[in-house]
Amino acid sequence: MTASPDQPLARRSDATRAAILDAARARFAAEGFRKATIRAIAADAAIDPSMVMRYFGSKDGLFAAAVEIDLDLPDLAAADPNTLGELLIRRFLAIWEPPGNEAMLTLLRSSVTDDAVTARFRDVFAAQVLPAVLRCGDPADAPHRGGLIVTQLLGLALCRYVLCLPPVVALTPDELVADIAPTLQRYLTTART
Repeated sequence: MTASPDQPLARRSDATRAAILDAARARFAAEGFRKATIRAIAADAAIDPSMVMRYFGSKDGLFAAAVEIDLDLPDLAAADPNTLGELLIRRFLAIWEPPGNEAMLTLLRSSVTDDAVTARFRDVFAAQVLPAVLRCGDPADAPHRGGLIVTQLLGLALCRYVLCLPPVVALTPDELVADIAPTLQRYLTTART
């Protein structure tokens, strides 16, 4: 099979898009959504700013693509009911531990100052966390339990990866699992009274 003349162009286009996304993730993580500029992101990617607009349409479009997140949460309904908290904290650590997830870090850093970013976090909760929690325990209180799970995990993320609090940073992943899994287990399996 012979390669089409468009194939090298398509590969170059994919490489350019990837370079823009890499630069955007780094810039958004370092500066947040508001301070990061298309011009700075383009300079980091070594391209003309018009190329950023060509691929993503706007800064909002670029941000949405840069922070596209798939948490890939485990199927809690298929798991041993006694290990749900451990499964969840291990998946969380797999996402966050170095080299980490730049998209998640970018969202977390930007969420306190930008309503659009806050809305993105709510979307991730509604589309990915809540359906996972609905698969175990009482569906009627799944939003309550899911919200508590998110407070625990985002609080950990904030303290460990953004604020870098020494006692939290010093904990090994196994220590975090031992300390946090029981709380998540309770949130996942205990009905609200």
